[in-house]
Amino acid sequence: MTLEMISSLYTAPATEALSQILEIICEVIVASKDVLIEKRIFAELAHYLQRMESIIKELNKKGINHSESLNNAIAILNREIKVAKQLTLECGKKNKVYLLMNCRSIAKQLENITRELSHALSFIPLASLDLSSGIVEEIGKLCDNMGKAEFKAALAEEEILEKIEAGIQERSVDRSYANNLLVLIAQTLGISTERSALKKEFEEFKNEIESAHVRKNMAEAIQMDQIIALLGRADAASSPKEKEVRYFTKRNSLGSQPLEPLQSFYCPITRDVMTDPVETSSGQTFERSAIEKWFADGNKLCPLTMTPLDTSILRPNKTLRQSIAEWRDRNTMIRIASIKPKLLSENEEEVFNCLEQLQDLCEQSDLHQEWVVLENYPPTLIKLLGERNRDIRIHALLILCILAKDSDDAKVKIVEVDNSIELIAHSLGRRIDERKLAVALLLELSRSDLARDRIGKVQGCILLVVTMLSSDDNQASRDARELLENLSFSDQNIIQMAKANYFKYLLQRLSSGPEDVKCIMATTLAELELTDPNKSSLLEDGVLGSLLPLVSNGDLPMKTVTIKALKNLATLPKNGLRMIKEGAMPPLLDLLFHHSPAIPGLREQAAATIMHLAISTMSQETEQLQVSLLESDDDIFKLFSLINLSGPDIQKSILRTFFALCQSLSATNVKAKLRQHLSVPVLVQLCELDNPEVRPNAVKLLCCLTDDGDEATILEHVDQRYVETFVKIIKSSTDEDEIGSAMGIISNLPEDPQITRWFLDAGALPFIFNFLHDTKQKGPCKGQLIENAVGAVRRFTVSMNQELQKKAAEAGIIPALVQWLEVGNTMTKKHSAISLAQFSQSSPRLSRPLPKRGGFLCFSAPPESACPVHRGICSVESSFCLLEADAVGPLVRVLAEADPGASEASFDALLTLIDGELLQSGSKVLAEANAIPLIIRLLGSSSPTLLEKALNAMERIFRQVEFKQKYGASAQMSLVDLTQRGSSSTKSLAARILAHLNVLHEQSSYF
Repeated sequence: MTLEMISSLYTAPATEALSQILEIICEVIVASKDVLIEKRIFAELAHYLQRMESIIKELNKKGINHSESLNNAIAILNREIKVAKQLTLECGKKNKVYLLMNCRSIAKQLENITRELSHALSFIPLASLDLSSGIVEEIGKLCDNMGKAEFKAALAEEEILEKIEAGIQERSVDRSYANNLLVLIAQTLGISTERSALKKEFEEFKNEIESAHVRKNMAEAIQMDQIIALLGRADAASSPKEKEVRYFTKRNSLGSQPLEPLQSFYCPITRDVMTDPVETSSGQTFERSAIEKWFADGNKLCPLTMTPLDTSILRPNKTLRQSIAEWRDRNTMIRIASIKPKLLSENEEEVFNCLEQLQDLCEQSDLHQEWVVLENYPPTLIKLLGERNRDIRIHALLILCILAKDSDDAKVKIVEVDNSIELIAHSLGRRIDERKLAVALLLELSRSDLARDRIGKVQGCILLVVTMLSSDDNQASRDARELLENLSFSDQNIIQMAKANYFKYLLQRLSSGPEDVKCIMATTLAELELTDPNKSSLLEDGVLGSLLPLVSNGDLPMKTVTIKALKNLATLPKNGLRMIKEGAMPPLLDLLFHHSPAIPGLREQAAATIMHLAISTMSQETEQLQVSLLESDDDIFKLFSLINLSGPDIQKSILRTFFALCQSLSATNVKAKLRQHLSVPVLVQLCELDNPEVRPNAVKLLCCLTDDGDEATILEHVDQRYVETFVKIIKSSTDEDEIGSAMGIISNLPEDPQITRWFLDAGALPFIFNFLHDTKQKGPCKGQLIENAVGAVRRFTVSMNQELQKKAAEAGIIPALVQWLEVGNTMTKKHSAISLAQFSQSSPRLSRPLPKRGGFLCFSAPPESACPVHRGICSVESSFCLLEADAVGPLVRVLAEADPGASEASFDALLTLIDGELLQSGSKVLAEANAIPLIIRLLGSSSPTLLEKALNAMERIFRQVEFKQKYGASAQMSLVDLTQRGSSSTKSLAARILAHLNVLHEQSSYF
């Protein structure tokens, strides 16, 4: 402080001087909040100053006078507070990097200021002032705290400074070291790591250093020049053009021929050029590792002068080391430049050897990599990716990977080559070693914005990357996953990933993206052709949690695409069941019931989605907890009522929904509710339409409702027009499924004579019979069609109408029924057996007696053979005889089948052969067909009806001695068992048969 300043302070009143100091303290406290570095230390200083502020204010109130010690205190306070102000302001406006480089100095200055302020406070003459004990105690504490204060730079800043010092000492640090160091500095200072931001900060740092030169602060300037040289090796420190100018200026000054090493470059021990030359106590220089081994072997004399050496002294020969490094760099530059033309050679071996040399140079140093890029190698290397020689392609990829790693300039150079990404992506489809390098290179390039934009636009590239996720090579798989993560910045890339069956980022966007992005992702899900495993995995990964809220809360376009997506996923049955469980139905029904039909597509999509959910209920197992699609009767009635209020698309979906529910575990309840809702007239009206989408589905649903329905309820709605409608469908439809359902309706209708007459009048009989004769036609609905057609035939074969039976027989229906006994499904066999039984019931009345022979026997025609059962003349068309139709064998085979319905129907047909007077002859036929053992087996049937019929049959058959003797023993055990466990009627019948077999007395209590 100048003499004048001190004098002015002494002459001014003490209160005025203290007020000035208070004003500056306030400025420092405010400015400390805006410092760019060491915020923690400045905050600590501000805390001390705030405590000082309250003390100085108290002194001011006392109106203290000058004294020597007080003047000294004020002088020091004034000086140090001004220094603190200047330092604080500088730390708020100077370049951040510059401040970081000086952080130790800043911390030291703040520590000195704090201690000087403590020293100043100690000069205040507390004894002579009328101060409270509290103020005196506070001054003492503050002096003590500030006097002991220690300020140090933050650990992160210390780490950076240590790395800088190490880099300056180790002159050969590479570009990677500088890049990492610059990024670390940026992260510590809160600066963007974007290249442009780093470049700007670095330029400002250099400007600050130039200011240091102007200020003649030479020590600081030299230190900063060294830091500039170190950080200047980073990519962001200079533009590619600046690097190129510097490189070619240097390279063009070198000539074109490599130089031989100077003799001083060689180690006297190894005779090789040294890499780490060190000087011994004798002044001679050797390779460090060589002289250390010399000492380790027990040698204590200089290898050259043989003078004694101090083995503890090995001084790095930095000058020689620098010279060797410059010689190596010169020759390497020339060598790199000379290799490039040779890569264009047509000699593959020469190209391969050059690539190996280039790879070796790149692996030695990232400075060499920088020179390779500056020599513009990337276009040549990219061109080599199109070569047929696989080894050349692999080496080119490997070098490109080395160049691209941690070098933004190299990435840009590679990406800017025409078709570079396409050629690299092409390698993704080759063998694993080449694919692995290609994905590693693309991953490195994807860290550049320019490359990221282009990679996703290359056709098939993302698909090939996705396939590599399942690679056996773990590193390739990890690289592919990371590459996809880098590419996920783009919605279009995410869509490409989804099309390749990789949904991770689509699900993320759908869950947490903006509304417009959610809409795009939902649209993608709606339009994708998903495999069943993909549909399953999407639900497992939580897609429903994102989609269902959008159905309830999204705007109308969002609702529409979301419902389409749900529809796509619901086509997998287990997905549909899960959607129902997680509450998909209420919002879908709400859209269907309450939204305006004017909104195009929304209600149609909702109805179609509900349809798929209904279809999923068909897959439920009985042991599973039942999932109900429509929770209440009201939902059933309201949904069905929409049929009359909607267009064809919604009508079709609703019809298919109820058809699916009629096949599910809730079928009985749904059918009952629909019948209560008078759905039959509505469906009949729809069946009269010619709409190819609506009518077939209405016919199918009506077929379900007439199956096992109450006959009286059905008859209420059946009239001649009803019948004609379904006959018309059979005659005119080309849809096999629709025809089969119409046949099913005919089969399900009560066998009322009037209804049958209406079918005859409508000409149904020939068309139904035609389907039965076509046994070769194949198709997905063929089995159902034949089943229903055979069922429909039953009404035309009732034994009460022999005229109608005769028409059917003449149409060839009996052989067709026999044939379907052999090849039909279970229900077809059952229906066939019922019709054959009805035919056979008429056979005894229609069998023609044998004519009496007269005249001379030798001149008469050969006699006609009599039917073994009916004892007359039988035929298929005239008497409908089962034997003539060869039906007995097929019926016996059906009798042996497990299905009780088909077995019982065939049994009924066979029993017609032993009815009444036919017992003896019919029994023989059954025995010849091996039917009797099967009937005995039925004594163990779980079906009460079959059991009773089998007992009745055996009771009659065992009246005949020959059958009793032949089969009685095999039936005894089953009969005895029935007397123990059967019902009262079966016990009685079993006992009666056992009496025939002489096992029980006829007076037994079982009777």
